[in-house]
Amino acid sequence: MTSKLTFAALSVCAALTLGGCAQQSPVASAPQTEQAKQSESEKANALFESIFMENVMASPISQTYLGIKQDQDKWDDFTEAAYANTLARNQRHLAQLNGIDDSQLDPQTQLSYRLMKQRLEQSIEDHQWRHHSYPINQMYGYQSTTASFLINQHRINDVADAQAYISRLNGIEKRFDQLIEQLSIREAKGIVAPRFVFPYAISDSRNILSGAPFEAGADSTLFADFKAKVTALPISDDEKAALVQQAQDALKGPVANGYGKLIAFLEGQHERASEDAGVWKFPDGERFYNNALSRTTTTGFTAAEIHQLGLDDVARIHDEMRAIRDKVGFEGDLQAFFAFMRTDSQFYLDNDEAGRAAYLGQAERYIGDMNQRLDEVFGVKPKAPLVVKKVEAFREKSAGKAFYQQPAPDGSRPGFFYANLYDMQNMPTYQLEALAFHEGIPGHHMQIAIAQELEGLPKFRRFGGYTAYVEGWGLYSEYLPKEMGFYQDPYSDFGRLAMELWRACRLVVDTGIHAKGWTREQAIDYLAQNTPNPQGDVVKAIERYIVMPSQATAYKVGMMQLLELRAQAKAELGEQFDLRGFHDVVLANGPLPLNVLGEQVSQWVESEKVQL
Repeated sequence: MTSKLTFAALSVCAALTLGGCAQQSPVASAPQTEQAKQSESEKANALFESIFMENVMASPISQTYLGIKQDQDKWDDFTEAAYANTLARNQRHLAQLNGIDDSQLDPQTQLSYRLMKQRLEQSIEDHQWRHHSYPINQMYGYQSTTASFLINQHRINDVADAQAYISRLNGIEKRFDQLIEQLSIREAKGIVAPRFVFPYAISDSRNILSGAPFEAGADSTLFADFKAKVTALPISDDEKAALVQQAQDALKGPVANGYGKLIAFLEGQHERASEDAGVWKFPDGERFYNNALSRTTTTGFTAAEIHQLGLDDVARIHDEMRAIRDKVGFEGDLQAFFAFMRTDSQFYLDNDEAGRAAYLGQAERYIGDMNQRLDEVFGVKPKAPLVVKKVEAFREKSAGKAFYQQPAPDGSRPGFFYANLYDMQNMPTYQLEALAFHEGIPGHHMQIAIAQELEGLPKFRRFGGYTAYVEGWGLYSEYLPKEMGFYQDPYSDFGRLAMELWRACRLVVDTGIHAKGWTREQAIDYLAQNTPNPQGDVVKAIERYIVMPSQATAYKVGMMQLLELRAQAKAELGEQFDLRGFHDVVLANGPLPLNVLGEQVSQWVESEKVQL
């Protein structure tokens, strides 16, 4: 296990590698040295920008996310040739980067250089794992994200935008032909999603084909979206009607054909799929999973160490939950208290539109209350607004419990906190306060929107991400409000602990499934027995961890390291420790690997000492 001492040592090394302890040059040569650094730094930053934009322009989907319309009528290629092109591009970029003299870079550019080099080297190394994934899954599979992308990302502000939307509809059949080819390549290697995935994916696909113009009834999801967007355009009714007709033709043709082929293929693959859940079943699965853990956590923790870390934390949180059980006067053991929290009607809103509206309204109030107090603990705040929204009907059956979608960099789209309100029994109100803080403010919206808005940083850092940093911040953001006096209701505080417990259990079940050979049912039983969450919540979570190996370990590992770094800074600075300053340094450089974040905090501590 990477110990606290190891992380501290990494932080000390940072000061050395980033120039904090560099020897000073003679005064006479200083101007020339600074000029050389400026020149080389400018050259490096220009290269960072060039690399970032070349990658963006190779991806029409990425362009749309960033508000670029050059290829908004196209989809990304999903072919072996595309994989080869990406590898060649990364290798060329790395060669260009190696032409930079990093000793002549200013500290911030040197940090960017290190991050870019690491990213390129890892991407090249990970090319070997390009088929170790499930392009069809219930979380973010092509069958649902294709439609949700058009609905949520493809804006229609003029006729050209509408025509590009139609072109993308016409391109869905080709997109799914490529998808089926990739699924076939993976199957030949023994990489097929577990059986439980297929009913979800087939249902999602059929939902897209439900309604007009595919069959009688109300407009289908995509047709309704296109009509609504075109109706808002300042053009004549005849022009609108022509565009709608073109969209209808595309839906009845390439969209129906593409989804029809995909459904047929998935029905066949469903029959051939096994119940095996873990990636140990993949070719070289153990090495793949260890690599995935390294990439996800940005640490050297092994699967066994992460598993034990989870077991220990589960025991600690159970003890804190027993204290709340006693505080509210509940008679019975922890399992009985879990059953009470799982079933008592006071913790669940009605499973109707009124109940859903009440849930969204309460989420907005929690976020509003936190917004009023941000200045107490943050110096930097996001400019982009945040909107609370329920998951769309066409994907709510398979989508996760809650998630965040980043705002558009140009301000044209806010950040979204999505809550999945398909079944209100899976969304207890006692967890809502912590959930709002995690997905909204001060959680993902705070971190991701600020990163996008940072000035002076290359785009690859502003729009990049390290899961342990991003999700560690989200979980830390559930805990921070406790220190600020939120969670006054003990049941809501229990909800905070329940969500932290959920992440601790993830360490156990993710490694159990993928490294220890646990079955889906074993993992479900562990989560059900050790958390108060309803059974539907438990099943959906385990199925998520199965198709996203290692991702779930990032939350708790990231939170633990953030708290450790904060404790170290507090110990060194004593009464001079400034929480606002700590948070600002954590957010000021965009997402970072955890060891590099430790370096930045260490440098901040040293700079604060100088001012004492």
